[in-house]
Amino acid sequence: MSAKESQKRAASAWFCTLQEQICAALEQLEDQADSAIYGAPPGQFEKTPWKRGSGSSDEGGGTAALLRGRLFEKAGVHTSEVWGEFSEEFRGQIPGTDKNPAFWAAGISLIIHPRNPRIPAVHMNTRFIVTAQSWFGGGADLTPVLDAQRRDDAPDTLAFHDAMKAACDAHTCADYIAYRDWCNRYFYLPHRDEPRGTGGIFYDRLQNDWDDDFAFTKAVGKAFAEVYPRIVRGRMNETWTAAEREEQLIRRGHYVEFNLLYDRGTTFGLKTGGNVATILSSMPPVVKWP
Repeated sequence: MSAKESQKRAASAWFCTLQEQICAALEQLEDQADSAIYGAPPGQFEKTPWKRGSGSSDEGGGTAALLRGRLFEKAGVHTSEVWGEFSEEFRGQIPGTDKNPAFWAAGISLIIHPRNPRIPAVHMNTRFIVTAQSWFGGGADLTPVLDAQRRDDAPDTLAFHDAMKAACDAHTCADYIAYRDWCNRYFYLPHRDEPRGTGGIFYDRLQNDWDDDFAFTKAVGKAFAEVYPRIVRGRMNETWTAAEREEQLIRRGHYVEFNLLYDRGTTFGLKTGGNVATILSSMPPVVKWP
């Protein structure tokens, strides 16, 4: 097996391991949620394998894991490992495809929409892409839905950023300040002149020392798997008002606007034969536009 194939296998295996860890942590929180507050029995992830393409050729696929529970109104934690050739539309736009359109990509992508408006929504994804070049990318960002929590000095935001900063600081390839600023620029709604949330980190085309780049990408996943359940556990027994639920649903509408209007990952996935159900599972289950 070539060094590049070994790298592919290691990256893909890690994304699947991380999926299992995060799903287990969320299911544990579902079990621990107070029935007096949430009522319904705890939910569990439904895992569905999927294949890319028409089925006439092997182009990879992945596993979609979707939870519709009492604590987490909707949580999707999906993995993929796909390959093929980029269409004419994308050739030349992706590094390493100007002469050869072949690609391979693996990753994990998740979005969590809690039922309780006092618990922030969250997004995380990391990926490894191979063309004539190869690189890592990804990040994680927090989206509190109540105005009172959408401050840089809010406790949940501080905890989330501390975790992402620690992951960056442990690796020479990573720059927390640059990745934080990149996240703030990317997750922004120009038509509303507002950020999607309170940020985190975002990075792409990380192609320095492979071992350190991979170790950093793993550290981002591990940091997320530790800090977000801790944030949820600290808020899950708080009750909420009808006004806070209304505010949450309206804020979710802004989330939908970002994903459909500005998110490059959504557009890229839909235009390259990705799994529509997993791509659009990022959409919240209930929203309002006043």
